[in-house]
Amino acid sequence: MSDPLRLELNDGRTIPQIGLGVWRTPDDVAVTAVRAALEAGYRHVDTAAMYQNEAGVGQGLRASGVPREAVFVTTKLWNDDQGYDRALRALDASLQRLGLDYLDLWLIHWPSPRRGLYAETWKALVRAREEGRAKSIGVSNFEVEHLDRIIGETGVTPVINQIECHPRFQQRRLREANLERGVRTESWSPLGQGQLLSDPVIGAIAEKHGRTPAQVIIRWHIDSGLVVIPKSVHPDRIVQNFDVAGFSLDADDMARIEALDDPDGRIGANPMTAAF
Repeated sequence: MSDPLRLELNDGRTIPQIGLGVWRTPDDVAVTAVRAALEAGYRHVDTAAMYQNEAGVGQGLRASGVPREAVFVTTKLWNDDQGYDRALRALDASLQRLGLDYLDLWLIHWPSPRRGLYAETWKALVRAREEGRAKSIGVSNFEVEHLDRIIGETGVTPVINQIECHPRFQQRRLREANLERGVRTESWSPLGQGQLLSDPVIGAIAEKHGRTPAQVIIRWHIDSGLVVIPKSVHPDRIVQNFDVAGFSLDADDMARIEALDDPDGRIGANPMTAAF
């Protein structure tokens, strides 16, 4: 199964538009999930230091037999490691756990504004990029004011802002702000943590196209120009989630899904008020 779907980043590199997410996937399970995904054709895996499965992701990568240079690997810096020196030490630790010499993408996981360290931390990511240990750098869960501060202080724009985004919480304002700054939007919890799979609107569109509800939602992310990282540990669903290149949503489908947006549809933490 090929992977023709790639998006260009503002640093000239490209990212596979579909990746495997491994949030809350134990280390040993991550090994088999990553291997299954890469064997199915995925070329993008998204993990984080906080997930405590970087070692399993690295083992799965090696077990797949897919060359390192063919796989786009993302990990994220946890809040406790914010600050210039601590961030660089945390990068060393992530690379060691993954068993890699470099990352394709390194993200600040949350702005954690109460710490007041995200701008200093961003400077560490810039250094990591200059040294080649992170080919591209970006952020996660950043609001507009956080983006503008780090861009203003360094002149370096993140390639990606990874945010909660799914049909019940579409984040149009933030997505537009990202676009205005040349920042790609990447969706975490793209299936609404499974809550959307039983939605009747999604179900009707899935029946119309002869697809699964998950495939319809993933296609909505793709047709919206988003990077999407659905999570699964089941090989059959991993394959199904990747098999979305054979159809597209029409204007009516898109309008019906856009009507599901709910300002109260957030599932995860609010970046402005999160205590961690």
